[in-house]
Amino acid sequence: MNTNSIKNWAEDERPREKLLHKGSEALTDAELLAILISSGTKERSALDLARDILKQANNHLHDLGRLGVKELQQTKGIGEARAITIAAALELGRRRQVSAGRTRPMVKSSKDAADILIPLMRDLNHEVFYVMYLSPAGSVIRTENIGKGGLSSTVADLRIILKNALLNNASRIIVAHNHPSGNLQPSKEDIAMTEKLKEAATFMDIKLLDHLIIGDNNYCSMADEGLI
Repeated sequence: MNTNSIKNWAEDERPREKLLHKGSEALTDAELLAILISSGTKERSALDLARDILKQANNHLHDLGRLGVKELQQTKGIGEARAITIAAALELGRRRQVSAGRTRPMVKSSKDAADILIPLMRDLNHEVFYVMYLSPAGSVIRTENIGKGGLSSTVADLRIILKNALLNNASRIIVAHNHPSGNLQPSKEDIAMTEKLKEAATFMDIKLLDHLIIGDNNYCSMADEGLI
C-alpha cells in the first residue's frame, strides 16, 4: 500500500477537493499540476511528481512552458500520456493569453504588436516566423505562422507573405520572428530579408510597418530602431 498516496491525505488537503471547495486560486502551482498528473507511483504521490517537474523547470512557470513532451518525460514517473496532458494544458494557457487577438484589436505601436506576438513565441525552443495582417485603420485581420526553423534559423517565403496579404485584403503587415537564445539584436540576414520584403510589398501597395525580434518576454522593433 502506498501510504504517500494523495487518497490517504485529509480531504481538505487533496488538490481536487481543495479546488472544488476553495477555488483554483487557492492551489499552489504544484497542486494544480498534480491534478493534471492525476495519480502517482508506488513510491511518490502526484504532488511529489509535480514538484519534481517544477524543479526541472527551475520552479518557474515560464520555464515550464518551454518543456516539451520529451523533456517532461525526463521526470521519473511521468510517461508519455501524462506528459501529453501537461503539454496540452500549457498550450491551452498560451492560447487563452492570445485569444484577445481574435477580437481584431488595433495596432498603433510596436508594443501593441508585441503584446499579441510575444505569447505566441516566447516558450519556443526553435525559430518561427509570424505575419500580422492589418487593415488600413490598423485593426488585426489575421495573425499566422508561415515559417518554422531549427534552433538557430527559420525560412520565410516572401511570396507566401504577400499572397496571403492580398487574400486577406491587408494593406499593412507586421512580421516577427523569435530568437530562442533571447538575443534581440537583428542579424545581417534579418535586415537584408526585411529590406527585400519592404521593397516587394511596396511594389504591391502593401506597407511593411515593422519587423519584431522576440526574445523571451522582450522584443526589438526594427522600425523603432530606424532599420525600416
